[in-house]
Parts: sequence; C-alpha cells; structure tokens
Amino acid sequence: MFMGEYSHTIDAKGRLIIPSKFREELGDEFVLTKGLDGCLSIYPMEQWKVFEKKLEALPLTNKNARKFSRFFVAGATTCELDRQGRILVPATLREFGGLEKDVVLTGNLNRIEVWSKAKWSENNDYDDMDAIAEDMQEMGIII
Repeated sequence: MFMGEYSHTIDAKGRLIIPSKFREELGDEFVLTKGLDGCLSIYPMEQWKVFEKKLEALPLTNKNARKFSRFFVAGATTCELDRQGRILVPATLREFGGLEKDVVLTGNLNRIEVWSKAKWSENNDYDDMDAIAEDMQEMGIII
C-alpha cells in the first residue's frame, strides 16, 4: 500500500526521483500513465494487470468505455528505475500533467499519483471534507 506525500523536482530531461519508501513496493518494472484530475499514476505491475483485466471486460459497444480505456492505455508506458532511483517521464505525459519543475508524489493505496505542485494545490483544498465525508458514508465508508 502506498501512502504519504513527497515533494521532488523533475529535471530538464524529464527524470523524476521516486521516493525510496515507494521503490521497493514498485518492483523492477511498473506502469506510468495518465491519471484523473490532471495527475499521472504509477501502478506496480501486478496492480496494472488487475486494472487491465477490468478495462478488457468493458463492452466495446459502449463509447464511454472505449474512451475510458483509451485514456489510460494509450499514454501508458513501462518504467524501470535508474541507479539514482529515477524514472524518465515521456514528454507527452509531462505535458498532460503540467510537470515542469516542482512535483508532488502521493501514495494512494494501490498506486502513486504524480502532480505538478500547482495542480496539487488547486485540486486538494480540504474545505469541503465534511460534505465529502457524508457522501463517503453513503458509500459505506464510516469514519
């Protein structure tokens, strides 16, 4: 399980350090792809395979299912860590995520989210947590 929040920078070549707490759980090979809300997502290979199976089960006759699958799979890339614990983020994914320099990596249970610092700040104000908690209670999450 991934958890925690870490601030790093991405260099001019698109290399990003993965926090040491995340590296062991990621394994030798993992998947980087687009995520929701404008972030990127990193999945350990076993979690990606579970996600792939769910995407494969979607009906091809449903336009939203095709679009949803395409969103995650078309930009996905397999990654490995270099000796310094970095990955190379392809230009298309850097552009999608708005990754220029300051980056925030967050653990989110089965995946890591990679955010530009600006998008992280925009998307993660917690002023409405009471209302969100009420919605979660309706979904069976009781705090």
